[in-house]
Amino acid sequence: MTEPVTIRVPTEPWRRRLIRSLLYGNNVDRVAKARARVGFAMIAFAVVYAVIGIRLATIAMVGDSHSARRSGSQDAVATARPDILDRNGAILATDVKSPSLFGEPRRIIDKDEAVELLTATLPDLDTIEVRDRLSSKKGFVWLKREITPQQQQEIRRLGIPGIGFLRENRRIYPSGPAVSHLIGLVNIDNQGIAGIEKWLDSNGLADLHRAGFASDRLQQPVELAIDLRVEHALRDELLKAQEKYKAKAASGLVSNVRTGEIVAMVSLPDFDPNNPREAHDPDRINRLTTGVYEMGSTFKTLTLAMALDTGKANLNTLYDARGAMRYGKFAIHDTHPAGRAITLSEVFTLSSNVGAARVALSQGVEAHRAFLKKLGQLDRLRTELPESTAPIVPKRWGELNTVTISFGHGIAVAPLQAVMGINAVINGGYLIPPTFLKRTEQEALALAKRVVRKETSDKIRYLMRLNAEVGTAKQADVKGYYIGGKTGTAEKVVNGRYSKKQVLNSFTAILPADNPQYQLLVMLDEPKGLPETHGFITSGWNAVPTGGKVIARIAPLLGLEPRFDLPPSERLILAASRGTP
Repeated sequence: MTEPVTIRVPTEPWRRRLIRSLLYGNNVDRVAKARARVGFAMIAFAVVYAVIGIRLATIAMVGDSHSARRSGSQDAVATARPDILDRNGAILATDVKSPSLFGEPRRIIDKDEAVELLTATLPDLDTIEVRDRLSSKKGFVWLKREITPQQQQEIRRLGIPGIGFLRENRRIYPSGPAVSHLIGLVNIDNQGIAGIEKWLDSNGLADLHRAGFASDRLQQPVELAIDLRVEHALRDELLKAQEKYKAKAASGLVSNVRTGEIVAMVSLPDFDPNNPREAHDPDRINRLTTGVYEMGSTFKTLTLAMALDTGKANLNTLYDARGAMRYGKFAIHDTHPAGRAITLSEVFTLSSNVGAARVALSQGVEAHRAFLKKLGQLDRLRTELPESTAPIVPKRWGELNTVTISFGHGIAVAPLQAVMGINAVINGGYLIPPTFLKRTEQEALALAKRVVRKETSDKIRYLMRLNAEVGTAKQADVKGYYIGGKTGTAEKVVNGRYSKKQVLNSFTAILPADNPQYQLLVMLDEPKGLPETHGFITSGWNAVPTGGKVIARIAPLLGLEPRFDLPPSERLILAASRGTP
């Protein structure tokens, strides 16, 4: 009898059983399972291809602007900036869209041909630089920023693979050089590098750009205190004065004495921010905030305010001005010696150096220094403009320093700094930080600090008006506007010595003197004598008449109505002061 044959089925390894169980499960129709998995794979592939297709369509329509952005400044795309407006809404700076040329080296087939065609179309391209860029291993390189639409069309007709265009934000300045030192400028990537433009970046705009929240034009415009109409008038008169008196430079500003707003600011020579290369000329600095100068006799305004505010002197206090004042080996002279004792009022109207020195010494060295510090003349002035310089102050302040500083020598400050101090002694006694942004009187008072008594301010306004009636500011007394003023002629240091032929002249005017609203500063650097000035180069012969012409043009623009047949300063200003001597 034949024994039954036992057929052994190979036992499936446990690992394979586990994998089969995980893939197919137990007691599941394998055919149905396979169909489901194939369907799922088809859907996944369809989604992937759809995303790729949409992305390619987007690139074809608008360009690969996002992939073109790079972290390095060399390959950064110029971002958007807010418009900058003057106080009346006139545009001072804005963005326009401009095409820029870029290359994708990995996609370029014939680099030599591409270089030849591009340099033939754009002759200002550097052949070696273009070849180096297109030979790099980068995915994106700039070839030329801010090309014209015509150039874009010419290059597009060449049909070079790997060459494309991006529309960037280009900053333009419609008013050209008129507000250049105030607005500043941007670099090729639309990043602020000077003036208000730089201030914007340092006050949050750069952070918004980095976070990707400032890439459109939906940003709120920035309103400045500047009045473009006043700016043009001031600049025009300064250009005429610079040419007429053959001055090395000219500058001026208009300040609202009640708010600290800078309504106009001009520093010549200036530059066109649409042509950034001009801005690198070292002679084109902003002399009103970046430069520091000995301000000459305009500082006598502060010296006399100090004496009046302490109560140790009044307008009729006498000071010895019979001759030169000797201090050690130094002698202090007056341009036009009085040859007698003069009153404090005459110290101002005669612009006596000797008288100012004796006024300051009578108050004491420490009191003098403390008063100037209280008026912000010894510390660096900070405003929205990043460009500023610390004043040059004596390290050891002795009696001789007090003597010379009393009439504006031996200390160098930014002209805007001096304007701030004079504003304080004529606006009722409040030191208000200057600003280039719009500010209300209420906002200004919240920042203000009282530095002199109202009675002191009244007397300084009287002296400034008196100076326009009978003193050195007579040539700026525009009828109907009741101005007050003070002249300053500072001899410049040449080879370690003061030069009588090279001077920095200044004239500061307030209008109207009985109720000041604005202060005007005019400065001429190294003016020359003319036949009509009898060869004289002092401030009264050039800066003062220039100031008068400026006032005649800007007063109506500032809303100041002319008033005629007003009484003299002694009746209109001094009689109203409670401290009348």
